[in-house]
Amino acid sequence: MKSEIKQRLEALRAEMKKLGIDAWYISGTDPHSSEYLPKRWETREYISGFTGSYGLVAVTLDNAALWTDSRYFLQATQELEGTGIEMMKLRVPDAVSPESWLSENLPARSKVGLDTKSLTVDAFRNLEKGFLKKDIELTETPDLFDAIWEDRPAIPSDKAFELDLKYAGVGRSEKQQKISRELAEHGADIHVISMLDELAWLYNLRGSDVPYNPVFTAFAIIGENANVLFVDSDKIDSELKTKLENDGVQLKDYNTFFEYLAEIKDKTIFVDPSTLNFAAYNALAQNNEIVDGTSLVAIQKAVKNETELEGFRSAMKKDGVALVECLHWLKETIGKETVTDYEFGVKLAEFRAKQDGFKGESFPPIVGYKSRGALVHLHIGPDDGLPLEADGVVLFDSGGQYISGTTDITRTVALGAVSEQFKTDFTLTLKGMIGLTQAKFPYGVKGCHLDILARQALWENGLNYGHGTGHGVGHFLNVHEGPMSIRLEYNENLMLPGQVLSNEPAFYREGEYGLRTENMMVCVEREKTAFGRFLGFDTLTLCPIDTSLIKIDLLTEKERKWLNDYHLWVNAELKPLLENKYHKFLDVLTEQI
Repeated sequence: MKSEIKQRLEALRAEMKKLGIDAWYISGTDPHSSEYLPKRWETREYISGFTGSYGLVAVTLDNAALWTDSRYFLQATQELEGTGIEMMKLRVPDAVSPESWLSENLPARSKVGLDTKSLTVDAFRNLEKGFLKKDIELTETPDLFDAIWEDRPAIPSDKAFELDLKYAGVGRSEKQQKISRELAEHGADIHVISMLDELAWLYNLRGSDVPYNPVFTAFAIIGENANVLFVDSDKIDSELKTKLENDGVQLKDYNTFFEYLAEIKDKTIFVDPSTLNFAAYNALAQNNEIVDGTSLVAIQKAVKNETELEGFRSAMKKDGVALVECLHWLKETIGKETVTDYEFGVKLAEFRAKQDGFKGESFPPIVGYKSRGALVHLHIGPDDGLPLEADGVVLFDSGGQYISGTTDITRTVALGAVSEQFKTDFTLTLKGMIGLTQAKFPYGVKGCHLDILARQALWENGLNYGHGTGHGVGHFLNVHEGPMSIRLEYNENLMLPGQVLSNEPAFYREGEYGLRTENMMVCVEREKTAFGRFLGFDTLTLCPIDTSLIKIDLLTEKERKWLNDYHLWVNAELKPLLENKYHKFLDVLTEQI
């Protein structure tokens, strides 16, 4: 594989020379700013061999580098070894940005090429700003992977399907009308939608173009007098086509999107520069006024309606049943027959698949045994599984797609003896998860204001973790969604009632172990006082937390009460849904401390 990567880099450099460019920048995404990608756009993995879900690549005629964040530092170092590609860190102090690296590695008046269909407006602007001092020119190029990638996969042609109103809660016409009213408040005529999960939500459609994400490949423009969905006609059968047209949706071929944009004139267009690709923006900016802002669809999608929230609660019960059954299987199997961490990940999916309405996993399972737990987004195959033994802990981060909702959970469970240091680390991290769960805060608070609650106990002991604490979760959609988040970095989007987020503080000791406890929660109204509106979080996830790993004396009475109350709730919700043979096991898992 390493030799193949070197050959691909040389082929890319040959194409760069033909175009007279000195470097080529690879965004690592697709024209829709997707995190998980259709095979056609897995360009980062193709050119580097790095399999993580986030990373940027820059290739000069002499050097190459890949940037990623702390989730993947260890993984990227291992996967890039021997390829000639340097691993660079992002989202840490003193990180060297791609534009800085390119400025250092290129002489003045060099040309950096890029495919603007797979680069966001914000990313283009950041590169442009970073190159100003060095007098480096950004040059639009064709997608060079078309020239070097033999048998490059086509865009998937799988059928889209309708999400029934009993699950969606609100019809697509009503959603479109609400977006149109909000557009008017921004003085805009048209909103351009390019994110696949936003399109799926807006039109109450789902698909299977992207592994783990039930989305389909498309673009759209909507407004008071516009509702055009650009999608491959093979994806929409005649019955669904009729339904969409009856709801005022005009269907056009996916490949006509950019031509259509170029024909729009004298309009005010609302775009999200953090997600819209620069090629689309550029096509519109020639003849129209542009208004930048967070996607109105993303904001609406993140605030779940009551039907969606009930769907999440239903999915959580099914997920909890599957997880208890799987943990029981693990306990009965360890020490009696050989099971690898990879096989445990497969079993998690098998137990979920027994549940009614299960539609697949929401992301590849992350199972880290012992020192592998420190690899934050570890993905292992059948050939590199590590046998689980009655010793240490296993961390598993996994989730399910159910027709009624999406789940994401992490638990760290003991398979045998652990050190006192591990118990301390586990308890300090758990205190952070409980602290964020119990947060009560005024309306107007953003995720960066809350992040300290998850880190405080760790910080007080000189400890920390490098990734974010909470991300949005879609409704039978992408397991990672915005626009809000809970992390140290500033994000202007508020915490709002109805938003569903993860809560996943963690801790990792490289070469020793990793641990993480993750629940999903929903933002809710708490009370109104003379000092304003106060919000909080209700937990959605139903699964026991391993109390054998806790140093009880490190918990406050309030934290201990929360944990005991949580376990009483888990027991009460799951026991009626479990076969009798699991009842005693569940009672042990939820014992009061």
